[in-house]
Amino acid sequence: MITWIRGGDLVDPVRRTVEQVDLIIEKRKISKICPQGVFKGKDPRIRIIEASDKIIMPGLVDMHVHLREPGHEYKETVATGTMSAAAGGYTAIACMPNTEPPNDCRSVTEFILEQAKRAGLVKVYPIATISKGLKGETLTNFGELREAGAVGVSDDGFPVANSELMRRALEYASFYGLSVISHCEDRSLSGDGMMHEGVVSTRIGLPGIPAVSEEIMVYREISLAKLTGCPVHIAHVSTAGSVALIRQAKEEGIPVTAETAPHYFSLDHSAVVGYDTLAKVNPPLRTPEDVEAIKEGLAKGVIDVIATDHAPHSTLEKDLEFDKAAFGMIGLQTALPLTLQLVRDGILSLPEAVGKLSYAGASIIGVTGGRLVEGGAADLAIIDPEYEYLFEAGQIFSKSKNSPFIGKMLKGRNELTMVGGEIVWEKEG
Repeated sequence: MITWIRGGDLVDPVRRTVEQVDLIIEKRKISKICPQGVFKGKDPRIRIIEASDKIIMPGLVDMHVHLREPGHEYKETVATGTMSAAAGGYTAIACMPNTEPPNDCRSVTEFILEQAKRAGLVKVYPIATISKGLKGETLTNFGELREAGAVGVSDDGFPVANSELMRRALEYASFYGLSVISHCEDRSLSGDGMMHEGVVSTRIGLPGIPAVSEEIMVYREISLAKLTGCPVHIAHVSTAGSVALIRQAKEEGIPVTAETAPHYFSLDHSAVVGYDTLAKVNPPLRTPEDVEAIKEGLAKGVIDVIATDHAPHSTLEKDLEFDKAAFGMIGLQTALPLTLQLVRDGILSLPEAVGKLSYAGASIIGVTGGRLVEGGAADLAIIDPEYEYLFEAGQIFSKSKNSPFIGKMLKGRNELTMVGGEIVWEKEG
């Protein structure tokens, strides 16, 4: 079957253009991109998808997602996580290894890929652990993990405290073409903190996590990247100090890339007032000044990627006293509207925003995606950037509903997601 996506504004994050086009799909690939009105399809087998007044964009690629399977299927499975991703406009996600057991060997990597194949929705790229058992003591077999299908390594959720081990990880991963994603946290400083250390934590009486607990480790990773010449990617950047360090490193030509998550440019530490456990994340929500620094870092290209850090937790972990509640929030279905707000605010252009949600992450983990070109895979989303709606728990496809954006008005909605020319999600009505 030939699919004709008629009308619509096609976003190219590489050329940074938005053009009105017709897009033709044959045999799972894009066969033609042409100006509107040029294509004159007469074949009755053609499936027409009207996209007038909509945006056609490359399917989003999230390089930082927690799927919880194996081990915590009551929070999320590969099937439910990929459905949530498809609903959010994602056609590919990279899943973090802090499962039970952790993804530190071939069998777990292959299991995740098999579950993704069974789900048959979006592409899943496993991230394996840096250290065996996430213990920070011994490196895993990077070669075996790469062969099994891993695209990167990370001990996300746990910092690699041993600097020598992290140095070897950078060198070893570089040899095998694996991305290294660093969770930057000095736990001797963050300790039993539950939110950002500052005036709000003092006022409401919660132990704080200082910004420097992140920044010290960001400095270390930059220093190791400089020493080894091997690239490192900094996960979930949340502070102005981290942005400044990464900016300086890039100016010096050190091979470092960075991501942030939508909650770090959409919320600040005042969201915790009232002891709202849905706003408890690690790293924590920071000050308004940090939020502005994150936005500036995105605008100036210091922060390359917007990733969700989608972290599902059930009510068993969230409906508790604040000190007992787990860190983390879901984000696959809210990332797009929250990022579009940056476009409306003039912080990013639409192609820049789409690039940070797709092409940049795909490039860092070394997979194809994030751009629509003739001859390329038909992995795309069609969105209505002007649609306003109340985000409700019933709209969430994740098993977990731990989002502080439930009950909020959002603007911009994905309407259709296509992987390999096949529709894997479409809005109802």
